[in-house]
Amino acid sequence: MKNESTEHYDVVVIGAGVSGMYALHHLREMGLSVRVYDGASDIGGTWWYNRYPGARVDGPGSPFYCYTFSEELMKEWEWAETQSDQSAVLAYLEHVADRFDFRRDIQFETWVEDARYDEATQRWTVETHTGARASAQFLICAVGALSTANKPDIPGIQDFAGECYHTGQWPHEPISFEGKRVAVLGTGSSGIQSIPEIAREAAHVTVLQRTPQYAFPAGNRPITAEEMAHARENWDVLREKMNGNVAGFPCDNQERSALDDTPEQREALYERLWQRGGFNFFLELYSDIATSEEANLSLADFVRAKIREIVHDPETARKLLPDYFVITKRPILENGYFDAYNRDNVSLIDLREDPIERFNTTSVVTRSGEHPIDMLVLATGYDAISGSMLRLNPKGRGGKSLKERWTDRFHNYLGITVSDFPNLFMIHGPGSPGVFYNMPLGAERQMDWIGQCMRHLSDQSLGSIEPTVESEDAWANEVSALANITLFPRTDSWWTGANIPGKPRYFSVYLGGSIYYQRINDVKDKGYAGFTFEPKN
Repeated sequence: MKNESTEHYDVVVIGAGVSGMYALHHLREMGLSVRVYDGASDIGGTWWYNRYPGARVDGPGSPFYCYTFSEELMKEWEWAETQSDQSAVLAYLEHVADRFDFRRDIQFETWVEDARYDEATQRWTVETHTGARASAQFLICAVGALSTANKPDIPGIQDFAGECYHTGQWPHEPISFEGKRVAVLGTGSSGIQSIPEIAREAAHVTVLQRTPQYAFPAGNRPITAEEMAHARENWDVLREKMNGNVAGFPCDNQERSALDDTPEQREALYERLWQRGGFNFFLELYSDIATSEEANLSLADFVRAKIREIVHDPETARKLLPDYFVITKRPILENGYFDAYNRDNVSLIDLREDPIERFNTTSVVTRSGEHPIDMLVLATGYDAISGSMLRLNPKGRGGKSLKERWTDRFHNYLGITVSDFPNLFMIHGPGSPGVFYNMPLGAERQMDWIGQCMRHLSDQSLGSIEPTVESEDAWANEVSALANITLFPRTDSWWTGANIPGKPRYFSVYLGGSIYYQRINDVKDKGYAGFTFEPKN
């Protein structure tokens, strides 16, 4: 800490995506000195990296996938589509960065290689791959829930001599598919978005499907001037509604059970939502789709019937039919995905029936035979929710690493703090609503709480804060109890860590929605119950 090359700040933030950008803004407003580090060459996080064909907002769309802290931003930014594409979201984030002059406090193209807590000074020391060193009382990890790419370990995959791209690390220069035989491995969000786009250009697309998906129409369309005017004129009301909604969007929370309606009435609702499209499909569903097997089956059967209706070849349609509870994997919005299988240049290999045996220099080899390809697209997702924190692997009290602390589960309190790691805060960490909530709004609300916590330490002349092990255990039980009311833990998904070999297998997202923010504020109002403090050294 006495090294002259060490720069000193109040706070170091790791990550310059949606969460890290708001953290910087909020901390500046508090009058604190901040340094942000990010490995990318500019702001944007997920939206900087995910440039694959067809990438766009795969959730409740514009204009409400946005920051809410500035009414001026809502008034001055023009959204073009309801499901904005990657370039539009990145342009919005660049506008925010320009408007608030964020870049002067961000060091880009800089990976944090080490972060250690010094108990004597009650400060964190961060070292980067460039040799830069910084210290701060507080460390905020805005490292992203979906940023650590999952690359499958398949025999021979390193031997493949053709082009190979991961959707989460897509090149910035244009990629041509023209005349090429392309294999796409994975049919999650990025696979389902990219396959129709690739198929329009490629000579042939071979889809290597690990798990069939329930995908719903994106219903993307231009936003009308009247819709933008309504959002601006009613921004205060809409923002309040977002804060009260289970997912953080300006929709009414649903209370009606699917079993309150007749099969004909359910079918009519599903058909209306299907024809309209968009993520509101899920927000306007019955309240018990995720908790009642019977209610869930009614929607699952509806979607499976739609797949059979859209896909002409009965055998291909059969392979595309999911056999698990609907919406218990991340709901996906599609724009021509099922229609793509009606093209002559698209074929489907169901890896459950015809698994990959190996790759060689020019082909993917499955049990049924060899399939020559020129390009491999890995739409294989991420080590989600916890992976980016484990990649950072900060060292807390006694030099204990997070990897040591998180061997059996992702121990934390409120999804924000971890015992033995004083003054470290996570945004969208495990144990928070994270990926089940409007991410920009969730980042704002979590960071506001973190800022209040920092202010409390300053006002009380305290040097550090960390949770007790007992409060972590109680929080883990609360997260699990909420999840176990639902069908979510009964399906293998990246929500449960099932996509990563050796990862702790349990549902690590807080499903209380807006109740979560009441809970963390209750903790604050009770003098930060569940935490221990140390006076300043």
